[in-house]
Amino acid sequence: MKPLLRLWLLFVAVVFSVDPAFAQIPTFHAPLQLQDTTAKPDDTLRIRNLDPYFSLHVDSSLSYQLEINRDPSRYFFFMKDAPVGMKVKENGLITFRADKSYFLSGRLKYDVQYKVRIGVQNLDNPKDRLDTSFTIQFFTTDVIPSRVKPTVSSLLSIDEGDTINFQVQCETGTYPVESINFFSNVPIRGNTIVKQCGDLFTWSPPYDFAKESDSGKTKLLILYFVGTNKMFQRDTAVVKIYVRDALNYPYAKDDYNQTIQNIRLYMLRLKYAFFQLDKKVKHTRNTRQGFDITAAATGLGGTVATASNNMTTGEILPSVGVAMVPVKETAAPPLTAEQNQATLVRAAVKRLDYMIHENTLVGDKDPDITKKTAALKGELKQTQVQLIDVPLEETSSMTEEQLNAYFDNPRVNKKYRIKH
Repeated sequence: MKPLLRLWLLFVAVVFSVDPAFAQIPTFHAPLQLQDTTAKPDDTLRIRNLDPYFSLHVDSSLSYQLEINRDPSRYFFFMKDAPVGMKVKENGLITFRADKSYFLSGRLKYDVQYKVRIGVQNLDNPKDRLDTSFTIQFFTTDVIPSRVKPTVSSLLSIDEGDTINFQVQCETGTYPVESINFFSNVPIRGNTIVKQCGDLFTWSPPYDFAKESDSGKTKLLILYFVGTNKMFQRDTAVVKIYVRDALNYPYAKDDYNQTIQNIRLYMLRLKYAFFQLDKKVKHTRNTRQGFDITAAATGLGGTVATASNNMTTGEILPSVGVAMVPVKETAAPPLTAEQNQATLVRAAVKRLDYMIHENTLVGDKDPDITKKTAALKGELKQTQVQLIDVPLEETSSMTEEQLNAYFDNPRVNKKYRIKH
C-alpha cells in the first residue's frame, strides 16, 4: 500500500503546482507540424516578354528585345517563316523596317496576318529548346483604291450572232480586289461568269435579242462589273454594248438548202414526166410512120402492077393506100398537145437548173442569201403554176442517174431544140 500512496501524493502535488489557467483547459492539443512553403526555382525555359501580336505601320521600324528566364549567354535565338526584311539576332533582338517598296512590289501585303515562328535553344544541350510564334500585321493610312479595268472600251457595237470576249483585269491598289460581281440591265444567257480579276467574259447575242419594235432594230445592253476588296470598298466598271438586229444565217441557210432540195426533187418529177410524154409521142410517131410507109408501098405496088398489065391490081392497090389514111388518123392521131407539153416541161427543167446556178451561195456567209432564196422560191412557184395541168408521177421506176442520162441524150436534145 505504501508505493501506491506515494504515487497518488506525487500526482496531486504536480497538479497543484502548475498554472491555474492551464489547469482549467479540459483537453490537451499537440502542436501540428507546418508544411514547407518555400518556392522552388522554375526549371522550364520560357520567354518572359513575348508579345503574341504586332501591328506595324508602313515605313516604320521595329526593334524588340526578347528575354528568357535563363542566362542569355548560353542560348541563341532563330526565326522561321519571317516576312521579307525581318531578322533576329542570336541574343534575341528582333529588327525590321517596313519599307513601302515591299508593298508596292507585292512582296508584302496590307492587312494580312503573317505568322512568324521563333525559337531559342541551349548552346550545349540541344534538347533544352523552346519553339513559339507571334503574328505581325501591316497597315497604312495612305489608301490607294483598286480599280476594275476591262480590256475593251466602255462602248461597243456588235451584230446578233457575233461573239464578244474580253478580259476583266484589275488595277491593284492598297487593298487588292478579291471578288467581282457581275450583273446587267437585261437578263442574258450563255455568257461566262466573271468572279475574279483576270477572268474572261464571253457572250454571243442570240438572233432574237433585238426585236423589230426596238428603236433602229438595236438593243442596248449594259454590263456592270463590281469589284470588292477585303475592306468592302467597291469599284464598278461599266461596258455598254449596242446589239444590232441581224440575219439568222443558220436558219436562212437551212431554208436555202431546203428550197434547193425541193427544186431538185421537182425537177426529177418533171424529167420523169418528160420521159413519159416523149415515150408516148415516139410510139405514136412510129405508128404513123408505119401507116405512111404502108400507104406508099401500096401506091407504088399499084403503079408496078399497072405497068405489068395487071390492071385490076393496079387499080385496087392505090385505093388501099388512100383508105389507110383515115385508119391512121383514127388509130394513131398526132399528139400535138403531148408534144407541146414535153417541150414546155423541158424548158421548165432547163430554167430551174439555170436559176440554181444563178443563185449559188458565195462564201461562208452570203449577204444576199435571203434574196436568192426568195428568187428560187418564186421561180419554183411560177413553174408549178405553169405546169399545173401536166400530170406528174413519182420517179420510183427510174433512178436520178437514168433520168439525167435520158434528159441529156443528144438525140433527145436534137429532137426538142428550137428550130429557126
